[in-house]
Amino acid sequence: RRVDRVPGERRRAVARAARRLLPPALRAAAVAALLAFGWRAAVEGDLLRIRELRFEGLARVSPEELLEISPVRTGDHLLRADVDAVEAALARHPWIQAVEVRRVFPPALVARVTERRAAALVDPGGLYLVDERGEVFKRAVPGDGLDLPVVTGLDREAWVERRAEAEPLLSGALALLARWSERGLERRAPVSEIHVDPEYGTTLWAGHDGLEVRLGHGDLPEKLQRLERVLSAIDAEGQRAAVLHLDNRRRPDWVAVRLAGRRGDTDGRSTAGVGERPRGR
Repeated sequence: RRVDRVPGERRRAVARAARRLLPPALRAAAVAALLAFGWRAAVEGDLLRIRELRFEGLARVSPEELLEISPVRTGDHLLRADVDAVEAALARHPWIQAVEVRRVFPPALVARVTERRAAALVDPGGLYLVDERGEVFKRAVPGDGLDLPVVTGLDREAWVERRAEAEPLLSGALALLARWSERGLERRAPVSEIHVDPEYGTTLWAGHDGLEVRLGHGDLPEKLQRLERVLSAIDAEGQRAAVLHLDNRRRPDWVAVRLAGRRGDTDGRSTAGVGERPRGR
């Protein structure tokens, strides 16, 4: 009667008796059988079946797109899921720059995604998106957000057959865009096109009036600093620049300016020269 009130003692007594009666080999076999049964139940049962695939860091890509290309589905076993294969499959999506997949409980796969950021369009025989690292990652289509600067001057033959020569030109154009934005020039005159040429250097077009800026080769930070000062001076005089030359190799400290007509004028463009030393030319 006392034992009935403490059934735990009865179970422990039975276990002690079993240990005394069973030889060591049989005890080991019994433990192995129990472990095998537990493993089989975990693997073949529903306890560790994946309930969902979750994605973190998405802005442009939809979860449905990634679920479609994932080799693992809900209902697959968590422990058997090949996370490396999932990472490789998701990384093939053109907008995915990096991805890390991990197992979590309750049973699920969580993919932490880093998306690409399109910095510009490049036109080597068709419009393609290029990211900040200079990687051309997909052909541009409607819906990709095509309100981006276009890098021209790289033909398809150069891009395919002389990639080592073309890539520095593209990298230079992207560096120019970054500097343009850092100096606040993007707010004044957003860049619409950058043309790169191995011989003549870089030319860009910016602003609603299509301001043309000929930068030539090299010394980009200093040239943009001079450009900013000249634009401020022209704005202060109520004028508009049509073309600015910062590509004078003999006098790199000069900025030559072709002015448009004064604001409100309709009699066409005028021409003037502006040097930082001296003013006028």
